[in-house]
Amino acid sequence: MAQAVAHRLCTAPMMDWSDRHCRYFFRRLSRNAVVYTEMITSGALIHGDVDRHLRFHAEEHPVALQLGGSEPGDLAHCARLGERYGYDEINLNCGCPSERVQHGAFGACLMAEPRLVADCVKAMRDAVSTPVTVKHRLGIDSVEEYDFVRRFVDTVAQAGCATFLVHARNAVLKGLSPKDNREVPPLKYDYVYRLKKDFPELRIIVNGGVDTLDKALVHLENADGVMLGRVAYHDPYILAQADARLFGEPLQPRAAIVEAMLAYMQGEVASGTPVRAIARHMLGLYHGRPNARVWRRMLSDAKLLAANRPELLLEAMRATESEQPPLAAVA
Repeated sequence: MAQAVAHRLCTAPMMDWSDRHCRYFFRRLSRNAVVYTEMITSGALIHGDVDRHLRFHAEEHPVALQLGGSEPGDLAHCARLGERYGYDEINLNCGCPSERVQHGAFGACLMAEPRLVADCVKAMRDAVSTPVTVKHRLGIDSVEEYDFVRRFVDTVAQAGCATFLVHARNAVLKGLSPKDNREVPPLKYDYVYRLKKDFPELRIIVNGGVDTLDKALVHLENADGVMLGRVAYHDPYILAQADARLFGEPLQPRAAIVEAMLAYMQGEVASGTPVRAIARHMLGLYHGRPNARVWRRMLSDAKLLAANRPELLLEAMRATESEQPPLAAVA
């Protein structure tokens, strides 16, 4: 069942990473974060396996479905599917800079057509009662002036969008890879803060370069929320630490998270999911801790994974947390 969403802490939609197993793992780390699916194109839902794309575990709530598309009718249909599956939010991607997405005339290139984005938002809002939000960049290519993003937000807000997740960089549509687009264009947090001042009635969430909780706390003084991207994937324990610092939750030990994931993995393996599909998202759990390499090696060892035993999680945890891990574990 859908639930009301607060965006103080969010995990970013990450292609090839934010699948349902990753999101369940994030939820075990944080009770409070809104977790986002990877972008799912309208075409994939209209012509593909809807259940494979949209099913998720009930414990993932609050969970947001991110859609990619630019045809209002198609997006309205996909929003209805998302609502039927129980997502808490439908998010439109207006920030992905990849050429594959551009060929489909959606993603970051939609920022050049705010009226079309507004039409898409209105079509989805007319189709569902689930909140519709937009994730976008500050500009495209060499467009640097603040008024560009201000006009975009103003136009889309008039269609009823009340929450904007803002990656605080431009999207360079030609000449930069998606990876470079996450790192090369300069961060302009002041633009995001100005949006909040100019549109105090809107919910403005900061995304991009938020890689420590200290930075997150600074952003929360100037905006309504923060979205953590790759830092949450490579150092996922930051989500447990965020729950403690931002929400006053007791800090969960890593062992408790591993035990919760063991129970989840046992159920999934019994249903035909390979251990590898879940373990791959957990490699960073001991990031920065002694023997973290032991954990990563055991959870990525082809022979150990081939046995398809969920108990590998416990064995890797014991080897990682012992002072002298077994030689076999690090061989």
